Amino acid sequence: MSAEQAVKPNPEKDPSDWTTGDEPMTGPQASYLKTLCHEAKVDFDERLTKAQASQKIDELQKITGRGIPPANAAAR
Repeated sequence: MSAEQAVKPNPEKDPSDWTTGDEPMTGPQASYLKTLCHEAKVDFDERLTKAQASQKIDELQKITGRGIPPANAAAR
């Protein structure tokens, strides 16, 4: 595959700008968020919207270390 054909990642959009951000969080979000809450020893809030859940997931990933690639992964 040439450099021109390489798949470019989608730019991240701020969850507060999502058109569906005010909808209830999805099942997969809820499941993952429950896991992260358990690991971080924080309460799970089932009333979060999609956007709020996304932001909470980002926050808890930093606390738990989940979803963060190892420092040497880029060197491979």
